[in-house]
Amino acid sequence: MPHFGGVIERLIGTMMQMVHELPGTTFSNTSARGDYDSDGTAVLTVAELNRWLALAVASYHGQVHGTLGQTPAGRWEQAVAECGRPPTVASETAFLVDFLPVFRRSLTRTGFQIDHVQYYSDALKPWIARRGRLEKFVLRRDPRDISRIWALDPDGTAYVQVPYRTLSRPPISAWENTAATAQLREQGRAQVDENALFAMVEQMHAIAEEAAAKTRGARKVRRDLERRSQISARPARPAAAPPPPDDVSAVPARPFEVIEQW
Repeated sequence: MPHFGGVIERLIGTMMQMVHELPGTTFSNTSARGDYDSDGTAVLTVAELNRWLALAVASYHGQVHGTLGQTPAGRWEQAVAECGRPPTVASETAFLVDFLPVFRRSLTRTGFQIDHVQYYSDALKPWIARRGRLEKFVLRRDPRDISRIWALDPDGTAYVQVPYRTLSRPPISAWENTAATAQLREQGRAQVDENALFAMVEQMHAIAEEAAAKTRGARKVRRDLERRSQISARPARPAAAPPPPDDVSAVPARPFEVIEQW
């Protein structure tokens, strides 16, 4: 509700004040930044910043609030004792997936395609059989690991996990995908295909590892390697089965109930 705006703005202001104390801050505007070299001073990777932010929130809940005269955590427990515990997230899986970036794609006989990468699962078969009558699907993808997406069923009630169509491909990040595509464009490729994309990512990995061996502590190399380390290693698996024929009988799809949390 609008009248809660001041509460969240106050919290955001407090958190941003803490953020601006980190090396590499861009400040709130260019005037405040002045001649400060934000990029040259930055030292934290995204994963390190995530951990820092979690600790900052925990610390905030334990500090006495100037207006309340007590810690936010203490005020919460007091309200719970007086009014009962409010409803919390019913499904942590749905909560996490709902925060991922959204894509809208039409379903084809071979599944979905995002950024030159094909995704397919047998769970899509019933929808493929009637794809001509379906609207574009709502898809969500974790940019840190694009080896799978989540497709919202046509009824909008559950997400189905859909992996790479070629399961033997390694997990990569959205940033690696973008960088590899840019490299292929620079080489004059008018069309970028999935095979060339993953071959380029492999070359980029080799270059980053060689550079890391020569220049220990280089910020860009460290960031690239750290991003890769955040993607859990997966054993190689055989390629996925070919897509089903058009006359596949419609069988209700079973939603994916347990999704790995990152």
